[in-house]
Amino acid sequence: SMRYVTVVRELNVLFSEKVMVVSENAIVVQAVPIGGGLLPENYTVKRLWKVDGVEDVVPVLFVTPVGIGDTIQLVPVNFTMGIPVGKWTAVIGPTPLRGNVGHFPSDESEVVVGCSLADQCNWTVGSSIVVNGYRLNVSGVLDSKVALIARSLVMPLKLAQKVYGYPGSVNIIAVAPADGVSEADLADRIEGNVSHVKALTEEERNDVVEPVLAELGTWIMGIQTAVFVLSLILVMTVMMMSVSERRRDFATLDAVGAPLSYVFRVVVFEALLIGVFGGVLGVVCGSILAVMLASLYTNIPLSLFFPSLFDVVPPLYMVEVFSGVVIVCCAGGLVPALNAVRVRVAEVLRAEY
Repeated sequence: SMRYVTVVRELNVLFSEKVMVVSENAIVVQAVPIGGGLLPENYTVKRLWKVDGVEDVVPVLFVTPVGIGDTIQLVPVNFTMGIPVGKWTAVIGPTPLRGNVGHFPSDESEVVVGCSLADQCNWTVGSSIVVNGYRLNVSGVLDSKVALIARSLVMPLKLAQKVYGYPGSVNIIAVAPADGVSEADLADRIEGNVSHVKALTEEERNDVVEPVLAELGTWIMGIQTAVFVLSLILVMTVMMMSVSERRRDFATLDAVGAPLSYVFRVVVFEALLIGVFGGVLGVVCGSILAVMLASLYTNIPLSLFFPSLFDVVPPLYMVEVFSGVVIVCCAGGLVPALNAVRVRVAEVLRAEY
């Protein structure tokens, strides 16, 4: 769940600092339109150029998913972006090509592919691929950690329209505001001058999905809290049983004059060891399970996920989980440690004999 939240937030890379114009019925998740119809490219672009405060207009055809073989995908994990030649950075930003080898498409027979797709399909610069019956040449491999870009085919707009059967149509138009014009003002002007469209600023695109992400974040936090509470109870129960079984040992320590703080530290240290070993084992097994589930859910081979393990499960999150487990285990050992401190020789003798 956390990985999907990260992937959705990464979509802000697309159309950064631009107004996103889509059909009035379109549903937009960050920068990805979901349904809602197409826009006539030439007519809409001409109308947008007539709006005051427009610096640049870039029509885009965004298609999802791209099927690979006969694999049935549970979620769309592959995408195609049709972008006018020379306007690549307006959409995907300054994304470099892997190894600085190759070039962005210069004609309607070339395509650049995301690094994850290239690794999965063994595509390299010069490879010939078939998309919807059209044979295309790979002119470069995009080197990006952004999941959407890494799983995309990027080709000239006219080629994408021909390959996917949308002649003269687009579903996104990125509009850059001129100097001194805010995104909000430009969006209002566009909606006032161009009919049957809605113009979304970067802030508005975030507002659409932020409540959902916040709800998901709350759900994740609730699950984590419940797990930590259950872990606390389990560790406390185990340590109480351990202390109960070793009453003679603690009574002996009391009889030979061992300080109470020593007994207390012994029990807490045992709980700490449980936390350390359990935390390490949990992080390792949990990370492997997360990668396996991601592979199963997206039909992307495991071999492509393991090199990017820290993208699926960030190191900071691993540290947070490990630290949380250790703290919970130490807290779970406090009550048993206090009970061990209270053990007295006379009480043990009466109980045992």
